[in-house]
Amino acid sequence: MRIERCYFCGSSVYPGKGVRFVRNDCKIFNFCRSKCHKNFKKKKNPRKAKWTKAFRKSAGKELAVDPSFEFEKRRNVPVKYDRELWANTVTAMQRVEEIKNKRQAHHIFQRMKLAKKIQKAKDIKEVERDLALIKSPAAGLKKANREAMEGEMEEDTEIDTSLQLNSSEKVKIREEAKVEEIHESDQEMEEN
Repeated sequence: MRIERCYFCGSSVYPGKGVRFVRNDCKIFNFCRSKCHKNFKKKKNPRKAKWTKAFRKSAGKELAVDPSFEFEKRRNVPVKYDRELWANTVTAMQRVEEIKNKRQAHHIFQRMKLAKKIQKAKDIKEVERDLALIKSPAAGLKKANREAMEGEMEEDTEIDTSLQLNSSEKVKIREEAKVEEIHESDQEMEEN
């Protein structure tokens, strides 16, 4: 059983499937489906159609140069049938396919790694550019609150160390500080 390659898209053409076109100069073109055949008749370039293997290889999206592709070349040399040779050939084909898939996956992984770096740099640049849209008016509220509490603590310790406040009084003081902070940040937003 011979599995042909589609002339246009590069996919497999199994026996009994697809279309075969023979030109006047006896050159044979195999197509996997009518889509490929129609595009060939329209004289479309397979390297410009994004869904073809030719485009993917020329754009660097798939592995283009690899020694494992040498095994796929057609060899029209008749060989006498030998069961052992046949078994070895089948195991070799499976091993070659496994190696090719591994290399293809590694190539894709490297491509995606580079794409992630580029995307991350773009995202960081966009965030830096549009920081005003993201930043909340109360963004520095927690830090300012903490600083205010530390300032109050220092003042309290300087005045009287024996003074102890109830937890409800502490909560009220914090809420008042928050309200003051919010009013201050609103005024800053109106000024800007």
